Amino acid sequence: MYADTIHLQGTTVTRNAASGQVLHTYSTDTEPGGRLRIACGNRRASRCPSCAWTYAGDTYHLIRAGLVGDPDKGTPHTIRDHPRVFATLTAPSFGPVHNRPGNQPCRCGVRHGEDAPELGTPLDPASYEYAGAVLWNNHASELWRYFTIYLRREIARRAGLTQKDAREQSRVSFGKVAEYQKRGAVHFHAVIRFDGPGGPDDPPPAWATLDLLTEAIRAAAARVEVDVPPARYQPDPDQPARVEPARTLRWGTQLDVQPIGAFGHGEEITEAAVASYVAKYATKAAETTGTVDRRIGNKDALVLLGVPDHPARLIAACLDLHALYPDRKLRDWAHMLGFRGHFSTKSRRYSTTLGALRQVRADYRAAQQREALGLPELDDNPEATTLTLAHWSYAGHGHTPGESWLAANIRRDLQHNREAAREALAGLANSEAEGEW
Repeated sequence: MYADTIHLQGTTVTRNAASGQVLHTYSTDTEPGGRLRIACGNRRASRCPSCAWTYAGDTYHLIRAGLVGDPDKGTPHTIRDHPRVFATLTAPSFGPVHNRPGNQPCRCGVRHGEDAPELGTPLDPASYEYAGAVLWNNHASELWRYFTIYLRREIARRAGLTQKDAREQSRVSFGKVAEYQKRGAVHFHAVIRFDGPGGPDDPPPAWATLDLLTEAIRAAAARVEVDVPPARYQPDPDQPARVEPARTLRWGTQLDVQPIGAFGHGEEITEAAVASYVAKYATKAAETTGTVDRRIGNKDALVLLGVPDHPARLIAACLDLHALYPDRKLRDWAHMLGFRGHFSTKSRRYSTTLGALRQVRADYRAAQQREALGLPELDDNPEATTLTLAHWSYAGHGHTPGESWLAANIRRDLQHNREAAREALAGLANSEAEGEW
């Protein structure tokens, strides 16, 4: 069951479009409580695990189709022969934080555990550049946009072609997801693929190699700069003005570019691993850092909501900077630590779209319903065409205490079944690898 189900009230009447005969009627008067409950459609796992599970599945199939190929989703199986990499672009440092540097102790002298709450928090909060961190998050989408522009230019330069000739001979496609690091900075994971000029159906030219793509990505990331102008705010002439200096935002130095292996024969990054990773983080947001998943109106709410110190300082920085940069809407996106972009995006020809996947599911359910109701199948016969007249009104959302208990138990059972299925598949794969099958 859904965690934040939507309640509707209303009726539907299905008629034969040609004769006007009533074929089916429905009213929420027959439902428990006189309401129809439908999925909320929220992608966030913190809001609705059920809808987030569906969204993650759609994202998985979208990314996978751009890696292994799926003719039903707009990509041929020959896509596996195209050069493609998994790139991670990160934010720069805004001050030293507690971390786990390999087998070495943290700079604070402590060997932190994997789940230590201080991981990602500043060693010295007083000197940490909170304003720079939230402004970087706020401009992360522009940094990505410039990266894609420079990437095409660097590809052309390394191929010895003009940008026009490079576009006529090749295409760069990508699918990416945003993820929050423990320190609250956004970073991007992206599948980047070389195609021919027509997209995934065209093989890339001979010069479009994996090495060229990797070098172009590194060079493009190093070129990106986004300038933030200085700002001054002084609402009270008797008080000192708040001044922020000009900044030039760049990507961090921890750029990782890994080739994606087709079949997992010793490769560190495989197609299945990439698709699963992107799908996992497509349903998460800033709440993974300790903040909340809804807007925060003022600093007093931080105490009431129990937000930990580090994300609370980042949120407070957003609220303080809003008056200096009102066009950046930092107050509206304070709960996201300044980030205001889409979490999951793709280029036009990477593969299918989330909308197309949802439509396939909707068509399948509609066909099931028509069969269950005994309605005529849709075809070219005008007499089989039906017309549905509907009237719906919003009647609330959420569960009653009893429904919440039932939903929690259903969710627990579903999670248990999924984990059992994964373990069974993993055991089968290991047995096959050992030659037992």
